[in-house]
Parts: sequence; C-alpha cells; structure tokens
Amino acid sequence: MFNFLKRFKGRKSSLDYKLKNGLAERGRTGMGGSIVKVTNSLTAKHIRGGEVIGKRVVKNKKVTTAFVNFIVDQLITETSAFGDFKYHDSGTGVGAEDAANTALGTPCGEARDIGTQVEGSQTYEYKSIATNTYAGAFAITEHGLFNAAAAGILMDRTVFSAINVVASDKIEFTFTIQFSAEA
Repeated sequence: MFNFLKRFKGRKSSLDYKLKNGLAERGRTGMGGSIVKVTNSLTAKHIRGGEVIGKRVVKNKKVTTAFVNFIVDQLITETSAFGDFKYHDSGTGVGAEDAANTALGTPCGEARDIGTQVEGSQTYEYKSIATNTYAGAFAITEHGLFNAAAAGILMDRTVFSAINVVASDKIEFTFTIQFSAEA
C-alpha cells in the first residue's frame, strides 16, 4: 500500500491520474456519483423514384455545447421546450463537427422539415425522423437538428460523405440520441 501511495505523491488524487491517462471514464466522480451516457447516430436514406439508392450511417458524434447548456437551463426553468427539437436541416458544408457549432456550415436553403418524434426500441432512446424532398441538385454532406423552423438551437450537426441529389430526390433522416444511466 505504501508503494502505491508513494507513486501518487504530489498528485491531486489517483482519480486525476486515471482521468489524465485514460484509465477512468470521464464524468465519474469517484465518490459514488452517477454517469449519464449520451450516444447519438444519424441515418440518411437517399430515395429516388420511391427506391432507396443509397444510405449513410454515422454514429457517436458530438452534441453541441448550446444543447447541453439548454438542458441545464430547462431543468432550472421547467419549461416544456424539449419537444421542439424536431426541425431537420441539411446542407453542403464539409467542415468537421464541433461542439461549438451553432448552425450548419452551408445550409442548402430549403425549408426545414418537421420530424416525427418517437421513442426508440429502448425507453431511453429519442428519435426524430423527417424526409426532405429536394427542389434542385445538391451534394448533401451535413445534417442538423434544431428546435425551431429558422435559427434556433442546434442539438447536433453531423457531417458525412456526399449524397448527390437531383430535383425530387428525397433523403429520409433519422436522428437518434440515447440517454442511458450508469448500470
């Protein structure tokens, strides 16, 4: 035991050491605290003439800082605004996702589609599903989920390899986020 303690002399705690060196999960307090694990994914199905001709699945990307701040604000003010995160937008921006994103890189300029909100196969899983029919040709490379038809708070921005659409092509976007408690 003495050698173990001697090894950590001068450090704030063994938990700090473990976090710094990737030996413990972030969010764990080391004092019996809970962790909420957040995972998300986006599925984009390219539809032409009623037939699925392509698909992209992107998993475990970042939710935005703006969304995390929104969660805290909603817990404090007790409003029912959580259900507003159903507005899907897409664009042609290619910059990497960042937690600081507040908008799409380059929106394609069409109206946002309102997603159908459902509980996933697990009770801790939220899904929003929307289909956009494009009016022109675009190389769609990004998707965002917002809480308003214009502007608003961006929950998630996901970048993927291009889906080349022409007028009247559709993309069905399924955004999924899971909030699971520590087992």
